[in-house]
This record gives sequence, structure tokens and C-alpha cells, in this order.
Amino acid sequence: MSKAVKKIVVVGGGTAGWLTAAIVASHHKTSTSDAIQVTLVESSDIPTVGVGEGTWPTMKNTLQQIGIKESDLFKHCHAVFKQGGKFVDWVQGQDDFYYHPFTVPLGYGRIDLAPYMANIEDYAARSNFQHHICEAGLAPRTMAESEYTAQCNYAYHLDAGAFADLLKQHCRDNLNVEHIIGTVQDVVLAKNGHIQSVALSEQKHVQGDLFVDCTGFSSLLLGKALGVPFVPQDDVLFNDTALAMQIPYEDDSSPIACHTIATAQNAGWIWDIGLTHRRGVGHVYSSAYLSDDEAEANLRAYIGNAAKDIPARKISFESGHRATFWKNNCVAVGMSAGFVEPLEATAIMLVEISARYIAENLPADNSLMAITAERFNQQMHYRWQRIIDFLKLHYCLTQRPEPYWQAHLEDNSIPQSLKNDLALWGYRGPVSSDFDASIELFPAASYQYVLYGMGFKPYFERQRYLYNQDQQAEKIMQRNQQLTEQMLQTLPPHRDYIETWLSKVK
Repeated sequence: MSKAVKKIVVVGGGTAGWLTAAIVASHHKTSTSDAIQVTLVESSDIPTVGVGEGTWPTMKNTLQQIGIKESDLFKHCHAVFKQGGKFVDWVQGQDDFYYHPFTVPLGYGRIDLAPYMANIEDYAARSNFQHHICEAGLAPRTMAESEYTAQCNYAYHLDAGAFADLLKQHCRDNLNVEHIIGTVQDVVLAKNGHIQSVALSEQKHVQGDLFVDCTGFSSLLLGKALGVPFVPQDDVLFNDTALAMQIPYEDDSSPIACHTIATAQNAGWIWDIGLTHRRGVGHVYSSAYLSDDEAEANLRAYIGNAAKDIPARKISFESGHRATFWKNNCVAVGMSAGFVEPLEATAIMLVEISARYIAENLPADNSLMAITAERFNQQMHYRWQRIIDFLKLHYCLTQRPEPYWQAHLEDNSIPQSLKNDLALWGYRGPVSSDFDASIELFPAASYQYVLYGMGFKPYFERQRYLYNQDQQAEKIMQRNQQLTEQMLQTLPPHRDYIETWLSKVK
């Protein structure tokens, strides 16, 4: 007999667990008796991974939807604005760099400016004012603009542990999420293979209709209890280790970068993420090409004296994802579903997307569970392949000579789907029709920034007759220059804006 889906049990806390609980609970929030109940079970002794502490711009809408003020995020999580990524030394390793800004190029959707540029590497600078704002270290908005609005698209850098705590407080105080502290001892399965309950210590059982596995790498429910295998992607993405450090600023007035800085090394790269009170800096690398001691030497050389007395925390991981993401009445969200590299922005965006799908497509009764799971799995397989392709794009166009980088150029390490894209882009740049707009994680603009920033220039001459908007392209690039000059004059320094803004809000 069919049974109404009434109780959602999220197993595992952290950012993935509490964000999922918040999105589902806020979507179904009501005072009527037939509302669903969201319960979160977490162990008190499992810390947040907390590396690469950033988000994508999707977080702005998510926070508004679940009811968190932007100023509260900044106050409680040491948050700052993130306006994109700066990739240093990824092309030749000779002080080259390019930006992936979060604001789309001027004229996007109407005209691709790339065919009208002599130097393709200048694409972000000539098509987008945000490149220059990041270089100048400015905030994305003026004091006259309100929360969640800005002249530039943006995301956040934030303290991951503090963010999880903020979400926890909001879920318990405002969204009626039941919070149970306890370590999962066993997962009890029904005869049909569905999860019946999770058994905690002291013989306590938590029953539910739908279980969300947010147990991280261990994947206690989907992986271990339901036996869904892990599909490694280490033949495409070679990194398997990271060293992370938290570095204090020289003083309270030190500038805060308004973007993530990713600096390539001989066998990996270093992330540098500024918060209001510290920087999070870490080295991600492949243990097949670099020892831990060599990686730590790279990291300490990058940071300098500020790292002298600070230990590096080692994190080992395997790139890949589960063979399926929703099985029976269990769906994995966060690291229990998969992991690729220790920058949280893409991982958190996947949490947002997964939780929103669960919230908006929650089956009315369990007879619809299999249909919902099949559709979720179709979309998530597509998204994971796109993530892997997009990450690989950052590596497979390099000109660096080291063995690690050259290995990324080997044909058998590049997914066929990415090879197909690169073949098309050899003659014209990425366009929106290359992607499934309804479920795409990264728009064509993101691929343009990376592709052109890495120096990949399509052979536009093959169909030169299509590119006959020279005057329009020139006008757009001139307009970009004008906007750049205006914003450089009107936008405040990043730290100054945050401190002034927070001093004025209650």
C-alpha cells in the first residue's frame, strides 16, 4: 500500500546536512498539521572539513529563500565577497594569469567578442569590468545598494564551520527542524530494501520515509548500507591530497582579496581565500607526482614567514562519485554523493541544487519514490560529468612542461564529452546551445573565460563571414572600458566596505 511521505531524516550535519534541512524545511514550512517533519541526526564528534571556503553566486538566492539576512551571514561567518577566480601560472608558469569573473561578458547572448580580439588572453579584461575590480580589490557594490544587490555578480568566502552553525541555529529556531545528537550504530533495512530507521547509541531508532545521506566520505547510508559503489575519476582528475593552513593577516587593516586566488605549482596548485579575520591557504596535489614534504615546502614558500609556526593539516581524498545518487528511499547529498577537489564552492552548489530538487519534487507518497529517484539520477549524472569536464578544462590546455601537467594532456585522460566540445570549439567558441540550460551548473560564459584565458583561440577564419559585427563589438568593448573607469572610481575597497556596512546594520 502507498504511504504518504511525511518524515525526512537528514543524517549528518555540517554544511551539507544543515543546508539541505534548511532548504527542504523552508520550502514546506506551514502551520498546518499535514506538513512534513524534517529531522537532522548528527554526531557531535565529527568536525567540518572546512577547506576552500567559498560558494557560487547561487548562494544569494538560497539564503534569501531560507530566510537568512546577508548581514547576519557576514557577521557570524567572517564572510566576504567573492567575485570570481584568478588563475595564476596555469598556462605557462611564467607569471601569467587570467580571471573567471562571476559577471557574464558584456553583450553575452547577443555577440561573442572573442572573434574580434587580437589577443584572446585579454578576453576577460576587455569583455568584463569585474576583472579590473578584482585586480583593484574593490567591493562589488556601493553603500547606497541594499542587501543581495550589486553592480557585479558575486558569491561569498566564509568560515565553513561558522556557516554550519548559523544554518543549525536558523533551522532549529525558525524552521522547526528537529535536531537529534547521536552516532549512527546501524542502518535498519526493511524487506523491500528501503531504509526503515537509523539506530543510534542507547538503542534509540529514528524512523523516516525519506533519508538524506549527508555523512560525508563514509557514505554510511547510500554507500555502506545500500551498497552503491563509488566510481573513481582519478584517471581524469589526478589530485588526491591537500595540505591546509589558516593564516592570520599582518594587521587588522590588511586588504582582503575579493576573489579566490589559485596559483599553479609544479604538481598541483595553491588556493588562497581571504576572510575578514584570516586567510585559508592550501596546496592540492597528486601524491603520484609530489611528496607531502615537497608539497609543504611549496606551501610554506608561497605563504612566507606568516606560516612559520603554523602546522599544515593533511586531507586525503579520492575524486569520483557514487554510481547512483538516489536509491530506494535514500538520496546522497554532499561528499557522500561524490567529491572532486577540496574547494567547497562547487560542492556547496551541488548541495543547493540537490536539496532544492528534493524539496520541490518531494513525492506525495512512496509509490512515486522510484520515478523521482530516476529523474534525479539522470540529472545528477549529467551534472557530475559536466563538473568533471569543466575542471579538466582548467588542466588540459596548459603549456607547462612538468610531468604532472603534461599528463593532463594525454588523450586517454580527457573525457570523450570534453573532446567533443573542444573539437567544436576549435572553430567557434562555447555557445549556450552547447549546454542543457535547464540543469546546467556552468553557463557558456564560464567556459569562455577558462578556454580563452588559457590561450585557446578557435579558428574563427573558417567561418569568418559569420563575424561581421566589428563596429558593434568595438562599441561593447569601449562601453566596458567606460564602465570599468566609472566603477574604479565609485566602488569602495573591499575591507572598507564590509567594516562600514556592518557597523551600520543591526
